[in-house]
Amino acid sequence: MSFGRLVVIALLLAGGYQYWHTHRHHAPATAVVASIDREWDAYGYHIVPLEKFDFAARVLRSEHYSMDRESQLAPVDLALGWGPMADPAVLAKVSITQSHRFYYWHVDEFPIPRREIEIHSANMHMVPASAEVERTLKSITAGQQVTFAGYLIEARAADGWHWRSSLTREDTGAGACELVWVERIDAR
Repeated sequence: MSFGRLVVIALLLAGGYQYWHTHRHHAPATAVVASIDREWDAYGYHIVPLEKFDFAARVLRSEHYSMDRESQLAPVDLALGWGPMADPAVLAKVSITQSHRFYYWHVDEFPIPRREIEIHSANMHMVPASAEVERTLKSITAGQQVTFAGYLIEARAADGWHWRSSLTREDTGAGACELVWVERIDAR
């Protein structure tokens, strides 16, 4: 069997397993942070706020996760666009996908410069601060406008595992995603 076929089979199996587990319930966080100077525990992890984060953007795509370790914290990733990447005329020429905690885009011809796409869109791992926020996150679909408030965070586990947010919109690739503790969210 060719390597390409093995990859396709593995992806199909992973996708089927993830679909089967999408009903899994995520318990609400145990605390809501009131200050960036305060750390707290949630979902079995120690949460360290890095920066206050208030944001508004267009949802380019939404992906739900349930079988990776990160899904304990962030059951939803939102690929978001702002500025020129929120313009429907631009988005009509950009193909958007998400997989394995990454956001991908493809164009046949650039509607705006490449760097404008890179710095005006991002994949954000959304950590709900409450059951209500989680319900809202799970209901969001591409095309909606969202505004949310919370913190960019680092999550640490007792076994040494950690996950840290990017703190700049100038980066791309692995490690460039934001890990967002979402206290308030509005989607229209």
